[in-house]
Amino acid sequence: MVTGGAGFIGSHLSDQLLNYGHDIVIIDDLSSGKIENINPQVRFYHRNLYDDNIERVFAAEKPQFIYHLAAQINVGFSQQEPGLDAYSNIMGTLKLLTCAVKHNIRKIVFASSAAIYGNPKYLPIDEKHPATPLSFYGLSKYTAESYIRMFAATFGLRYCILRFSNVYGPRQMGTGEGGVIAQFNARFSQGETPVIFGDGEQTRDFIYVGDVVSACCKALYMGDNRTLNISTGRAVSVNQVYEFLKNIYGCLTKPGYQPWREGDILHSVLDNSVARSQLCWQPRNSLKAGLEKTYRF
Repeated sequence: MVTGGAGFIGSHLSDQLLNYGHDIVIIDDLSSGKIENINPQVRFYHRNLYDDNIERVFAAEKPQFIYHLAAQINVGFSQQEPGLDAYSNIMGTLKLLTCAVKHNIRKIVFASSAAIYGNPKYLPIDEKHPATPLSFYGLSKYTAESYIRMFAATFGLRYCILRFSNVYGPRQMGTGEGGVIAQFNARFSQGETPVIFGDGEQTRDFIYVGDVVSACCKALYMGDNRTLNISTGRAVSVNQVYEFLKNIYGCLTKPGYQPWREGDILHSVLDNSVARSQLCWQPRNSLKAGLEKTYRF
């Protein structure tokens, strides 16, 4: 079962799981996912996770494993509507966990976020870094993690929590933490001026969606009851991303710089060494290669 399987990462994951021969069920409310992202070979249920009919899906489909990617991912929205953010990310997860225990799910793999760390106290950020989120989105993700760990301790549910850095790639919308690349692509392709907030020297750890999917697939069989950073371990500035894309598009447009946004983190890069060890995994796409694949899409 893949929750959020019509979304950016979830749809790529579902495609890869199909390639590996798995039988896939997707649950998605299509609030941010798209029906055209769903592979026709999967069975699709148009549902919210907190829908009372979710348990019927479990009873009918009898899934063995769950990938939980369904979430409210817009940080700005979480600040404006913390209750709705919590309802989606916390209550939805709690409903899913309750069904998982009742129906003897073998393992749940949860998509968490670098947003749980907040302002870095040191770089690169490892999994022992304090969780001090700056947004309600980061808080709801961390709370969902905590529920998963407690369900594991109480009911013996196996899990693997993956904290993604800034994911980008084909099918991405211009929201979420990797959204700057999607926004740049949209503006370049439409002949508009890309916008950079601040001086563009802020850095992020951009990881291609295919590398994230690879880690997710490994986590099905490895990394039991671990919380792992999924990242490249390399810091790249927003200005560098802009230069890469400008060259790919063959465009001479200069970016439009706007004032810093309140709450933006200046630098963020995640240490992925534990994931490399626990999952026998490593990211394989350079930023240039990933951006070119996204451009071709």
